[in-house]
Amino acid sequence: MERMLVNGIWQFKIDMLQAAALGAIMYYFGVWVRSKVPILVKFSIPAPAVGGLTVSIITAILQANGIVQFTFDNTLQTVFMICFFCTVGLNASYKLVFKGGIMVAAFWGVSAVVSALQNAVAIPIAVGFGLNPLMGIIGGSVPMIGGLGTAGAFGALFEDSYGVTGALSAGIACATFGMVAGSVIGGPLGEWILRTREIIVPNAQKGGLRAGAYRDDAVLEEVGKIAEKAVPHHPNADETEHKVSGSHLMKNLAWVLIAAGFGSAVSYYLKKAGITLPNYLGAMFAAIMVRNVGDKTELYAVDSKCIGMIGDITLALFITMAINSLQLWQLVNLALPLVVMMAVQMVLIIVIAYFIVFKFFGQDYDAAVMASGLCGFGLGATPNALVCMQAITDKHGPSERAFFVVPIVGAFLVDISNAAVITLMTDFFR
Repeated sequence: MERMLVNGIWQFKIDMLQAAALGAIMYYFGVWVRSKVPILVKFSIPAPAVGGLTVSIITAILQANGIVQFTFDNTLQTVFMICFFCTVGLNASYKLVFKGGIMVAAFWGVSAVVSALQNAVAIPIAVGFGLNPLMGIIGGSVPMIGGLGTAGAFGALFEDSYGVTGALSAGIACATFGMVAGSVIGGPLGEWILRTREIIVPNAQKGGLRAGAYRDDAVLEEVGKIAEKAVPHHPNADETEHKVSGSHLMKNLAWVLIAAGFGSAVSYYLKKAGITLPNYLGAMFAAIMVRNVGDKTELYAVDSKCIGMIGDITLALFITMAINSLQLWQLVNLALPLVVMMAVQMVLIIVIAYFIVFKFFGQDYDAAVMASGLCGFGLGATPNALVCMQAITDKHGPSERAFFVVPIVGAFLVDISNAAVITLMTDFFR
């Protein structure tokens, strides 16, 4: 750890291995805190946010009082980020999307519209407060429908490439708020729809699910692999069921690294051509190709369970390291604009959930559950969506269609469309 005295303040430089070690320590600190504070689990606040914010708050206090300043080497953070988005691409099986048919395509289309609208309402607010228009995207679909992972990726890009001061801190702050808001809004909205529209629920009918409910067991088994990845494991859960052989895990890690390497080359040549994109986009699309070439040719197979495990690990380290290094003092002048943006985003997602998802997806029980799920991942992440939907189905009965469609879109499709929307709008406004 390097240190130097600058203007009477000790500055410490945390190298890449020390930054990774601190990330691992604070991740498990976050797991421990979650086990002691049930409300964090209730609102799906992840361990990386809990542990990382602890470090960033402490470092902000130390710097504000002129005691010490820390800088972090983010080399391994970038590696973990790229590997995580490779796992997203490796789960993007065209077979699963095609099995979902028009319902998955329609819900994916709605999620793309949500991305565009979230940016469209936030950009004028940012401009109205005298901020860079790109800060509106940081308060729009980057943290909202994108979540912590996208906030970490694009926040760093906006700071390093476009000079948007405080973008990373603002994105992480908005994403954390969104996870709470999504969990709070989704369930009550679904309950309100069921009550006011007098929807017939499965538990109210003899025999459970109504006629015509989605019952493709093969499809449900396949989407379960994605849903399993999306749902956070309880810290005290029995981990033996998740064990795989070292050789099997290595084989799937190799696909992640191959996709990352190929994607790095793609990103390099795009940059030489004058096209600036986040590093992870080339890797994610390379991973999509790897997965679907294997599915089409059947020459090799990608194991969703192993890929999910690798994704869990890399995301946990990437996000914890990103939050550890936040410069929270940059949020002082952004507090009011971000509060206004978040209030508008909450209203927007409720309007879309009711007037688009519920109205155009059947105005029935499944549509109400899907509307609650949209609030979950439209403001937070897929785990928030599943928590919202489960709160309704535990009370009123199962919704197989909702639990099929929402995890597919939320687990990987929304990342593809959201990245495209963010990139197009960024190029227009920068």
